Amino acid sequence: MMQRLACFEKIRDARGGAIVVATYTSAFEWHRVDPDPLNFVSVGAMGQASSHALGFAIGLPEQKIIVLDGDGSLLMNLSTLTTIANAAPKNLVHFLVENGTYEANGGHPTPAQGTADFAGMALAAGYAEAHAYEGLNQFAADLPDLLAAPGPVFAALKVEPVDAPPLNYDYGWLHHADRRREFREAIRPLYMNDRPLLRTSR
Repeated sequence: MMQRLACFEKIRDARGGAIVVATYTSAFEWHRVDPDPLNFVSVGAMGQASSHALGFAIGLPEQKIIVLDGDGSLLMNLSTLTTIANAAPKNLVHFLVENGTYEANGGHPTPAQGTADFAGMALAAGYAEAHAYEGLNQFAADLPDLLAAPGPVFAALKVEPVDAPPLNYDYGWLHHADRRREFREAIRPLYMNDRPLLRTSR
């Protein structure tokens, strides 16, 4: 099995100008690895990271979109697999951090721990391709092809669970208006005619 941080470092080195959508523990750890303004880390609704990513993928079809999902999160919204497959965004890469636990809520085991084949689910749902990785070297070797392939692409990253949260979760920081403003300003040039994605009174 792999370490989540090591996987994220590989993704950081290969992301280019991609928008990265992350949720819960992955959001905090991803920002630690790559504090880029094109990180959409304000994902407080468990299970919705892939749905947010799909919206960006549809709205910005020429922009690579990466989602850093969790197995506990995906289990709360499994129907997103068929929704994404039906929309068939060629620019979406869906990474699943699979540690078998609800890490953000005390490390309780998920009902799928050790039994579910998430890559098989994604493939059956209609993803263009799906893979599962337990070794970092193979993941790192395949990563350029995963990011270059027509999507939607799914990759389950089997990582070791941790006994305690690795970071001090600052939810005030995560949900602060500054995070949304930074992201909005970063994506503004990506839209035709420089139009903003969201209206704001700020």
